[in-house]
Amino acid sequence: MKQLKKSAQALLLEFKGKSYVFGVGCLDKVGELASPFGKKALLITNIRARSEKEFSVIIQSLEQAGNEVIGPVQSARPNAPQEDVLRLVEEIKRAHPDCIVVVAGGSGIDAAKAANVLSVLGGDCEDYFGVGRVTQKVDSIGRSLIPLVAVQTASCSAAHLTKYSNITNVQKSQKKLMADEAIIPPKALFDYALARTMPPSLTVDGAFDGLSHCLEVFFGASEANFSKVQKIAETGLELIIRSVEKALGDGENIEAREDLGLGTDLGGYAIMVGGTSGPHLTSFSLVDILSHGRACAIMSPYFTVFFSPAIQRQLKILIKIYAKYGLVAPGAAELTGRDLAEAVAFGMLNLAQRLSLPTTLDEIQGYSGEHIKRILAAAKDPQLEMKLKSMPVPLDSGMVDGYLAPILEAARTGNFRLIRNM
Repeated sequence: MKQLKKSAQALLLEFKGKSYVFGVGCLDKVGELASPFGKKALLITNIRARSEKEFSVIIQSLEQAGNEVIGPVQSARPNAPQEDVLRLVEEIKRAHPDCIVVVAGGSGIDAAKAANVLSVLGGDCEDYFGVGRVTQKVDSIGRSLIPLVAVQTASCSAAHLTKYSNITNVQKSQKKLMADEAIIPPKALFDYALARTMPPSLTVDGAFDGLSHCLEVFFGASEANFSKVQKIAETGLELIIRSVEKALGDGENIEAREDLGLGTDLGGYAIMVGGTSGPHLTSFSLVDILSHGRACAIMSPYFTVFFSPAIQRQLKILIKIYAKYGLVAPGAAELTGRDLAEAVAFGMLNLAQRLSLPTTLDEIQGYSGEHIKRILAAAKDPQLEMKLKSMPVPLDSGMVDGYLAPILEAARTGNFRLIRNM
């Protein structure tokens, strides 16, 4: 068990080196991370409402390192609504900081990333959704983003480590994505003890977000990066699967919280090596009725069956992990083809059921045919095309209705037989 944790730590050091401080009891290092960027730090956080003690540690650390702290400014709400991004843009413009320190969960960090972009480069979020559009603008006008130090408080999306920013248009109930190397926080910190205050619902959501990152990237691994992705995904998946129930049973269990933090951080490493695909794509259109982690959890088993012809090698590896934790039948490792895919998918469903999560869309209050229309339309949107192309069975917009629609119907009813393999 200790070896798994050591492997995770080694992988994260390989990934981020000295730019990332992680572990238990490292919150007081935030000042050291921020000080090289100047003396004026804008603090974006809601952590004071959770813990006056942790807030004091952050302030003291920043001030002792010679930083003048501006704020705190209120962080974004869940799912990073565009309205919150625009509010943060005004706060950044008003403060003229040398650096931004955001202490928040994934949505708060995503919103701070996007607000940094708009405050420096102008325009609105739509101008930067897609791949590489921030870098294009930076290069064209010759300006740099404000250095951003991301302090994660929840084991979830690993927004503190990645090039992604997920922003929600609340009026349209649609989430979209900025994907750009320019928005990777140059410095990051995660004291895994902070996650002890995560409520049970967020603990589960974050765990399944991390699982989805590992699974989707592993499914889409190429021959060139297969070995690397396998090591990241296997380690991350097992850390999350073995710890999520313990963390739910005892929120103060530091060992379980550390496992979850390491596992979801490895999910962040995974999505910097490869891309997410189907479950993430569909989750963006379910934002009005489901949290991101739960939306991915519901859709992952059904996409696993769809991907079956292209992921037999991955499934042979995954079935052993699910078997180790009693989530599949003992003889499942001997299966092949679509039968093997369905066995792994049932393992995913069993884990969700253990954690009292829904496993079909019909169980979700508010789900309707309008969501199917929204998902199919989003899948044809060029700004989200990266998700279709990164699937192990790639689709183009002309194939969406023929193949994605049956997957959605299977997820609605729980009937794998509705899924069409290519």
